[in-house]
This record gives sequence, structure tokens and C-alpha cells, in this order.
Amino acid sequence: MLTTLEKLQEEIINCQKCPRLVLHRERIARGKKRQYRDWEYWGKPMPSFGDPDARVLVVGLAPAAHGGNRTGRMFTGDRSGDFLYQTLYRFGFSNQPISRHREDGLTLSDLYITAVVRCAPPNNKPSREELANCHSYFLQELELLKNVQVVVSLGRIAFDACLRAFQKRGIVLPRPRPTFGHGYVYTLAHYLTLIASYHPSRQNTQTGRLTQEMFDAIFEEVRRYI
Repeated sequence: MLTTLEKLQEEIINCQKCPRLVLHRERIARGKKRQYRDWEYWGKPMPSFGDPDARVLVVGLAPAAHGGNRTGRMFTGDRSGDFLYQTLYRFGFSNQPISRHREDGLTLSDLYITAVVRCAPPNNKPSREELANCHSYFLQELELLKNVQVVVSLGRIAFDACLRAFQKRGIVLPRPRPTFGHGYVYTLAHYLTLIASYHPSRQNTQTGRLTQEMFDAIFEEVRRYI
């Protein structure tokens, strides 16, 4: 019997709300990338995944065109995922340091991964309307993940989406309003902490804007709060 969280993921996988994203993700899945020509691309909206009893929620932006849109799992099959899962493994949240496919045996412990947009957007830039269309899914997940104590937002867009979602759930934000910055920590309620991080995109990690030491510091903070 499916849980409500599993039913929500089924609804997400069948979503057709954003015509531009539907067209883009399916076009990518048909055309493929030369090095992945033997793959059968996922080419659908991306379900979130992890431990439904998790105390930690990691919030990303959107699946990559030839990463999650290919493999069927968030942060899988690209450099961002390699950076993230190696870190989660070292901090005891993942059973393996690498994820290549949605059926490769990776499991998460005490951590759940989601994103504010579920389809790969052109140029990694979803529109405001597309962000709004996906926001209801994020709100439902926050309601269903009963044990979350720490939310890690990867990037400014995810950070802003988290603040909007918390307000809609009746959480009063501190004043002045929280602003995004790597390593910024906000206690939003007696049971909820928001930690901001730069996104582990190749653009950030290869330029040194986000180093392994900086990313480790985020999850050291997470462990401190749980």
C-alpha cells in the first residue's frame, strides 16, 4: 500500500503543468547526449527521495538536463551529484559515495532530498510561473515530512522558496528578513533551522567559489543541530 508521500511522488511524475518544461525535458530525452546515447533517459518530472522519517531536508533547484533528467534521480549522474553524495557519505547520511542511476542501491539515512522545480529547465533557469507551479508540491512535502528539524537550501532560489513555504505554513520569519549567504544559519521556530549553502554546481566547485571544506562546514553545522 502506498503512503501519502509515495502517492505525491506519483502525482509529480505525471505532472504536465509547464508546457515549456515538458517540451524541453522530452526533447532532451529524445536527442540525448552523445556519451549517453545508449541510455534510456528518464525524461519526466523528478520525484524526490530519501528517508521519510528524516530530520534533515536538502532542497536543490532542478534536475540537470543530462543528470537527473537522464537517470531519474535527483543529483545523480552529474558533477553536482558527485560533490553532494561524497559529502553525505562522509557525514553518515548515505550508504555510498557515488550515485549513477536511480536503481544503483543508494539509500539515504535521516535525510531527504527534494527540489523547487521538478523538470530540467532550459539554461537551468526556471521562470517565475514554473517555480510557482511546482511550489505546491514542495508545500505538501513539508507537511508530510513530519520529523524535519534542519533544512539545507542549495542556492539562492531554493533559499527563497523555503522562506515562502515556511511563511505559508504559518512560521513567523525573524526580522530583518533572512538573507542568503553561504553558511548563514537561521532558527525559524523552536523546531526548525534553515542553513543556506552555495549550490554544488560545477560552476561553483570548479571556480573555487564552493570548496569541499566550505561544503563540509555546512554538514558539520547540520550534525550540530540534530
